[in-house]
Amino acid sequence: MQSDQITTDFPAVFPLRGHRTHEVCGPGAAGFAAACFAAVEGPVLWAVEDWRQDGLNPVALSEFRDPGQLLTARCKTQTDVLAVAEEGLRDGALGLVVAEISQPIGLTEGRRLQLAATAGKTPGLLIVPEGMGSNAAETRWRCAPYFDRQDSTLLRWSLIKNKKGTLADWVVRWDVASRRIIVVSKVRE
Repeated sequence: MQSDQITTDFPAVFPLRGHRTHEVCGPGAAGFAAACFAAVEGPVLWAVEDWRQDGLNPVALSEFRDPGQLLTARCKTQTDVLAVAEEGLRDGALGLVVAEISQPIGLTEGRRLQLAATAGKTPGLLIVPEGMGSNAAETRWRCAPYFDRQDSTLLRWSLIKNKKGTLADWVVRWDVASRRIIVVSKVRE
């Protein structure tokens, strides 16, 4: 990886633009959400359906930010997750709202979340299954591990939908000391 491949367009898309909702998919989606958790001020709401067996790990999240700033909501249905997310976005008291969903959402639900994010001036992030997503989302990211013999901590973040610009891929890593994402390189075409 060469440093001349680093571009200045990453700061235009990350941290996520406020007042909008975004989506992320892929095996690195939870790590992406954790990096978003670290990039905002104020408390963060993370809503999931209660049938999910996996949970958030406060010890792991402490490498990103104080887990005391995280509010979790375990909801009975996806409809409840979306309702909690919408209220959290509209309230304006949160730094970020994360919602994990398991089924596709329609344009109406996506648009309601966008309007709530605009009203509350809060960014929203939906963790969606691969291949799903709403047309209302501002951006959609695919996140996965990136193989490198010298560094097993690398991730490939692909911007696969962007209403305000072009699509791109970056190889990134989380820097624990500075608590921020470091762009290692832009992925070559």
